[in-house]
Amino acid sequence: MKIGELAKAANTPVETIRYYEREQLLPEPARTDGNYRIYDDEHAQRLGFIRRCRSLGMTLDEIRSLLKFRDAPQDDCGEVNQLLDDHIGHVAARIAELKTLEKQLKALRLQCGGPESANACGILQELDTAALAHQTAAGHAGHVHGSLHNTAGKRSG
Repeated sequence: MKIGELAKAANTPVETIRYYEREQLLPEPARTDGNYRIYDDEHAQRLGFIRRCRSLGMTLDEIRSLLKFRDAPQDDCGEVNQLLDDHIGHVAARIAELKTLEKQLKALRLQCGGPESANACGILQELDTAALAHQTAAGHAGHVHGSLHNTAGKRSG
């Protein structure tokens, strides 16, 4: 099948397929005399595997590791278990970060009870106050440390 047919079958953009090829997640396909890529069922299965891993939030490096084991089915899968355990830890950390973010957003939302003029909006005022506090803290850090003043300003942007 040609790349467009594979893309349609896998519900994957053509550019994504080409990207996976460049990243060497998908093996280079054979080509026709007219230089069209020709994919087979193994390409489709491998693309499905990659897409499933991506849907689970796995990085390309994690997928590469899993593909190595997929391509060597006789090998011990202990590293696969460890990779998944590590990924679960990353997901748990991200969930904790998102829960903190949710609390911050809910607290911010409480700053404005209803429609008011923008200059009286508690949300906008809180965001301005927080931005000013951040800039002031960055500026003071530069004054205290002398030569760090310019780098502190650059980091805060």
